[in-house]
Amino acid sequence: MTNPQYLLRPVNPAFIAFSFVMAFLFNLMPWGTTLWIPDMVALVLVFWNIHQPRKVGMGVAFALGLLMDVHDARLLGEHAVAYTLLAYFAITIHRRVLWFTVYTQALHVLPLLFVAHAVPVVIRLAMGAPLPGWPLLLAPGIEALLWPLATAVLLAPQRRSVDVDETRPI
Repeated sequence: MTNPQYLLRPVNPAFIAFSFVMAFLFNLMPWGTTLWIPDMVALVLVFWNIHQPRKVGMGVAFALGLLMDVHDARLLGEHAVAYTLLAYFAITIHRRVLWFTVYTQALHVLPLLFVAHAVPVVIRLAMGAPLPGWPLLLAPGIEALLWPLATAVLLAPQRRSVDVDETRPI
């Protein structure tokens, strides 16, 4: 059985905001010093930058990064720079990525997520902090593994019904 091709409805801006709020609430969870926890804000940000680059751009990425910096009590601008670079690179490749399957998209998104995690580490290293452990490398991989699930969940409200209804014009 083949997957049906869905015609997507326009995205509701309130749903985009809701998805960012939920991702931010996930990041607010008290994980402690666990390094391998995925950054859901980065995952949702790269998703919307690829699927809706005109609605979610680098300004949104910068604002979300400042919120994450305030939450983590880090140097102001670490996440802001990382998310802005993530948004820039995601918008740059968004047309190409959408031609691939969801699993191949995850492979394209993996280096972007790695850069988003590497930028704050490089900034902290420049400020004299010690090198974090290798579990930090697991977070981008986990986020890339979550890409198909994020795609299914975040595109679900936009999917039209596969069943043809004779009373609807489309």
